Amino acid sequence: MKKILFTAILTAASVLTAQTIKGSDTVLPLSQQEAENYMKANKNAKITVTGGGSGVGISALIEGTTDIAQSSRKIKFDEKKKLQEKGSTVKEVVIAYDALAVVIHPTNKAENLTREQLEGIFTGKITNWKEVGGADLKIVPYSRETSSGTYEFFKEEVLKKKDYMAGIMSVPATGTIVQSISQTPGAIGYIGLAYLDKKVKAVHISYDGGKTFVEPSVKTAKDETYPIVRPLIYYYTDSKESAVKPFVDYVLSDVGQKIVSDIGFITIK
Repeated sequence: MKKILFTAILTAASVLTAQTIKGSDTVLPLSQQEAENYMKANKNAKITVTGGGSGVGISALIEGTTDIAQSSRKIKFDEKKKLQEKGSTVKEVVIAYDALAVVIHPTNKAENLTREQLEGIFTGKITNWKEVGGADLKIVPYSRETSSGTYEFFKEEVLKKKDYMAGIMSVPATGTIVQSISQTPGAIGYIGLAYLDKKVKAVHISYDGGKTFVEPSVKTAKDETYPIVRPLIYYYTDSKESAVKPFVDYVLSDVGQKIVSDIGFITIK
């Protein structure tokens, strides 16, 4: 009898430590590495991490099909209201920061763009690189899809809530944007800092009308000279807090924040 009882308790403990994280593709590589390291240190823990976009993660949180929604944007009022209608209070924890890099093909001679020029490009008013100091080459803008927190953040922060151009190339994942731009000489897109590599070139950005242009980096994000920086967030409900808190605390710890830095994001301290 004692043996059966012990087995039942052990099984229950295993179920309690099984968690799911879903949402932002920007946060995905960070959560994956954090979860992998956490599970190595906590043998009973099982954490499954998937992407799909911030909106997908928050929808899953509302539906009760994920324990943590990883997001690169703030939760919306109507999303929070839906959770409240289900009797849940949402908890918000900033786990890192990200500089959003605007990237082009490595052979593109353009180096600097103002916020106003970016707005013109992504709303379809500027269509040729020669209009912004580049070669006589058609601009091919790439965007994340509408469920992406990066899509919404870029629209709000850079486009000042103006609509993207009709027919913009919309892709489901950040890695696809990098691949597409690396293969298209006239392309331009935006990605999280951790995805920046030699396949694409980051543009220097100005938010003061062209007086100063700053490249995206951990340093410029930390000293607040780079203008396009956003928080990366975990959302969970009060009912899940006791289950997810050990992992969330791990991400916020010195060990977890070293992983943030190693991945290429900006630590919270």
